[in-house]
Order: sequence, then C-alpha cells, then structure tokens
Amino acid sequence: MLKGLGAMGDMAKMMKAAKEMQAKMGELQERLETITVTGEAGAGLVRVTATAKGELKALEIDPSLFKPEEKEVVEDLILAAVKDALARAQAKGAEEMQALVGELGLPADFKLPF
Repeated sequence: MLKGLGAMGDMAKMMKAAKEMQAKMGELQERLETITVTGEAGAGLVRVTATAKGELKALEIDPSLFKPEEKEVVEDLILAAVKDALARAQAKGAEEMQALVGELGLPADFKLPF
C-alpha cells in the first residue's frame, strides 16, 4: 500500500508502530492496577497487599502480635512487609513491561519511559 513512497512510507510505518505501542502501554498500565502482590514479614504474621503499580491495598496482622510489650516488633514487621510488597510490585511491573517489550518486537534491553 505504501510502496514507492520511500521515506514517507517508512514514516507512516513508524507512526503506526508508535500508535500501537501507545495503545499497548495504556493496556499495560490498566493491567498493572489489577495485578496484586503480597509482601510478608515475621513468617507471615504481617502481610501487605499492593498493586503492581505500588498502591497499597491491604494490611493483615496476626492477632497474636497484639501485646503492648511487642509494639516495636510489630512496627518493624509492618515496615518490613510494606517494603517487601513494594519490591514485589516493582518487580512484577518490570516483568510485565519486559513482556510488552518482547511482544512489540523491541530489543530485550529497550527501556520504556514508565
């Protein structure tokens, strides 16, 4: 269809590819909002759930931790679980981004702006 247009045909192909990539990035951003990961600390006594975009969704604390003398321990476990959940969210987001890069036929080391 665009044969014989030279650079114009190449530009049209590039624009089409850019639009396709933009649409797929939008889909990925929506999907990252629905993917959840759970971080935990203290062998599961504290659990935090977050989306792959890093939005915290839930916090679960085992009732056995509710002792006044354990306050600092609980605070440390909550912090550790939050950090674990956010690290898992970031890893999952990167994994999904790499899948998109592969799907688009881009080089594996290509970095998208998100």
